[in-house]
Amino acid sequence: MAKTLKIHSIETFGVHDGPGIRLVIFAQGCPFRCLYCHNPDTQDLETEQTKTKTIAEILDLLEREKPYFGKNCTQGGLTISGGEPTLQAKVLTSLFKKAKERGFHTCLDSCGAIVSKAVEELYRFTDLLLLDVKHIDADWHRKLVGQSNAKVLENAKIREKSGREMHLRYVLVPGWTDQEKHLIAWAKYFSHFKTVSKVEILPYHELGKHKYKELGREYYLADTKAPSKEEIAKAKNIFTEYLGNKVVVN
Repeated sequence: MAKTLKIHSIETFGVHDGPGIRLVIFAQGCPFRCLYCHNPDTQDLETEQTKTKTIAEILDLLEREKPYFGKNCTQGGLTISGGEPTLQAKVLTSLFKKAKERGFHTCLDSCGAIVSKAVEELYRFTDLLLLDVKHIDADWHRKLVGQSNAKVLENAKIREKSGREMHLRYVLVPGWTDQEKHLIAWAKYFSHFKTVSKVEILPYHELGKHKYKELGREYYLADTKAPSKEEIAKAKNIFTEYLGNKVVVN
């Protein structure tokens, strides 16, 4: 039987999940339960809406998108996001290996929830890792997602040791992830990582709020507003002090 990937959805002209124009596949399933998750319908590994795609089908999609990726596929490629794609690390390793054999750039968007040999093997065929590090403090991280940040930080170290490129992502949530001392600690922690070529600050938004009502679930950040321009600027200034001009706001 052909290997298949459990997916939630596909974006054929993505511009926010890796360099250039991307074929972005959102994998189904995630072990974290982020309070601000804007895709809560991706959290369960199996739902009535879960679809599957074989490796061959995804490669066919890539080939059809190839004209948008520039000469020699240098301005785009394949991104697997989620949910948390490393739940399906073995399938993705096969997919990424075959994609790279065809000259495609591979990008993995991960929350770093899983540490395993299978994930390390997947990293070998991942040109760029987008790693979400949601909080530097283990207790605050647990409040946000239900688990500590130990595995996330371990994944960051594994990627750093490999010497392969990584972008870091940080969701700025007022009252949750905007504490000055923790922002400084986060920036200091990663200031010596040589594989980090970009740090993205992602301001919190409420775009996924309606999905919780549709799923019959409570949205715990109902009273939390998006950060102000001043709050965003403060976070960026702190990060920039330690991480330099690789810091951007998206």
